[in-house]
Amino acid sequence: MESSDVLTEVDVTDSQEVDLVRRAGDGDAEAFGMLVRKYQRRAVSVAYRLVGNSADASDVSQEAFVRAYRNLGQLDDPARFGAWLMRVVSNLSLNFRRSRAARPASSLESALEAGADFRRPATGLKAASTHEDADPQAAELNDAVGRAMEQLPDKQRLALILFSVEGMPQKEVADILECSVELVKWNVFQARKKLKELLAKFL
Repeated sequence: MESSDVLTEVDVTDSQEVDLVRRAGDGDAEAFGMLVRKYQRRAVSVAYRLVGNSADASDVSQEAFVRAYRNLGQLDDPARFGAWLMRVVSNLSLNFRRSRAARPASSLESALEAGADFRRPATGLKAASTHEDADPQAAELNDAVGRAMEQLPDKQRLALILFSVEGMPQKEVADILECSVELVKWNVFQARKKLKELLAKFL
């Protein structure tokens, strides 16, 4: 997933990031801007895989950064900024999904859009090629993956996305989900097991 609004990513060391977080906490907007550039792509990616479309993912991730900036004082350890931010992104994304599910479709177009939210690959399964629209089988797999992901409990879905898709370390995923590494492993295992059952005809 690409977005024209995503800034060029910057690479900073752990010690540099801690310094940026501390400066941002003191009101340095430029320092926070550097943190945005480091994490925006991941934030948008995680949000996209939870809410299902680029526009909403962009809105959710922007809101996450706003909230993070306002609440930096609540972060006890600057070295945990990345995991803390992804927790904010994840919570906002899940809240968005729940609020969207609670709203009735106002038109045929909105109903169709809601049904098409997860047509792109959203799991650790091999993604279809860029020419998937010309391949009915690839399109069918995409739809099946989306429907299967929708059936996973939130914790399992989020653990799978963060660990298997985003490639985050289990310890970082545990920090984001505020649980043990063992529970992350269990959630990923259960998610994979459920997906294999639901996608048996494709595997």
